[in-house]
Amino acid sequence: MENKYHAPVMLYECLDGLAIQKDGVYVDVTFGGGGHSKAILNLLGKKGTLVAFDQDEDAKNNIPKDERLVFIDQNFEFMENHLLYQNKVPVNGILADLGVSSHQFDEAGRGFSFRFDEAELDMRMNAQTGINAADILNDYKEENLANLFYLYGELKNSRALAAAIVAYRSQQKITKVIHIKEALKRYTPKFGDYKFFAQVFQALRIEVNREMEVLRSFLEQSAKVLAPGGKLVVMSYHSLEDRLVKNFMATGNFEGEAIKDFYGNLIRPFEQSNRKVITASDEELQRNPRSRSAKLRIAEKALIG
Repeated sequence: MENKYHAPVMLYECLDGLAIQKDGVYVDVTFGGGGHSKAILNLLGKKGTLVAFDQDEDAKNNIPKDERLVFIDQNFEFMENHLLYQNKVPVNGILADLGVSSHQFDEAGRGFSFRFDEAELDMRMNAQTGINAADILNDYKEENLANLFYLYGELKNSRALAAAIVAYRSQQKITKVIHIKEALKRYTPKFGDYKFFAQVFQALRIEVNREMEVLRSFLEQSAKVLAPGGKLVVMSYHSLEDRLVKNFMATGNFEGEAIKDFYGNLIRPFEQSNRKVITASDEELQRNPRSRSAKLRIAEKALIG
């Protein structure tokens, strides 16, 4: 079931980064198909605990029967509060496999993929709450659309794209994937259409799910709930996420600015375990093409005293 849902990327590298202690408390904030979680459980002893988060209703189908597992069907934006409620603070390690699962991309009804022309434009990780992609395309002001295409899609012609969306929706409401393709047909590269629409859909998905805001909050909470020496393992799939993770692990802030105390010592909650980003092996790239864009970073909570 888990391979059909989503093959876990860099599984062994993630486990190695977590440095599992048999009686430790670990957190998987992106349960998904359960691949990483099940591997963590296999390494835990009888007294070990894994707390897993996932707001996607489909993820519940992958929960194994294991008394050591605490599953929380919520966004990991609220990780600290839930861990405190469960009396699981401090924890020994946290794993985050960011982005969208293969299962979500392959489910046409979710609207994450531009492969399905007749799919409804949803893109919500939690399909029960919040605005969807169609709401954004039909209701956002032109300036706001331009900003999100530029900031989250890194599209240089964002203003032209926003104007095209506004012009199209004045004639017809945008509800399906085919409507975006028609609206942006004039600006779609003849031989680069895949990358172009990947950027457009990334921008919309990030906005729908508030992904950058959630990631910032999660990283700050990680510094609070990890025990000294605890491991933070984060896998990202695009440069916007990776930049935030890299800066926070290196400096404790999202700007990457080195802050020093009176004596010239760096003030930061983490020590980086890998200065150089970890990427998938050639063998994994052959087996699982989705791992191509994955970047893994590992840090250790600074020891007190």
